[in-house]
Amino acid sequence: MSSAPTDQVRKPAVFFDRDGVLNRDIGFLFEASKLVWIDGAREAVKAVNDRGYFAFVVTNQSGVARGLYDEGHIHELHAWMADELARMGARIDAFEYCPFHPEGNVERYRQQSHRRKPAPGMINDLLERFPVDLERSFLVGDQPRDLEAARAAGLKAYLFSGSNLETFVRPLLQAG
Repeated sequence: MSSAPTDQVRKPAVFFDRDGVLNRDIGFLFEASKLVWIDGAREAVKAVNDRGYFAFVVTNQSGVARGLYDEGHIHELHAWMADELARMGARIDAFEYCPFHPEGNVERYRQQSHRRKPAPGMINDLLERFPVDLERSFLVGDQPRDLEAARAAGLKAYLFSGSNLETFVRPLLQAG
């Protein structure tokens, strides 16, 4: 994969973990009917968009490796989330996920992966595809592994407590 062109104007990005940050973590979520947005999550994404930042999702999805659902379910859920966000004029610029887990039940997905957090692979892949201003970017996660992945990619990282995401994110967005 080629690096993002250096002559493009770089802009900051917010990298969101999914479960526990954008939506309630109910364990192995793959059905839109079971998704409950975190308070202020959609508004936080809209605020990120309105400030001119990229908005990305980086999420481990070991349920695929465990045989609980397949990658098609992830794509369907992410499309549903994108539609819900679009209703209020918000968007995610890219959804990234890692279906692998070294202890998975599905042989094809039973492996270590450079994309599985705490490894920074999903973040690094996005940095190669988009002209991101790394210095002004950050990740919001709810687990230490999220923060480790961000730091390994050279990003600032913030641990979200699970209350209101918009209230949490707004002060982190720089004027610009």
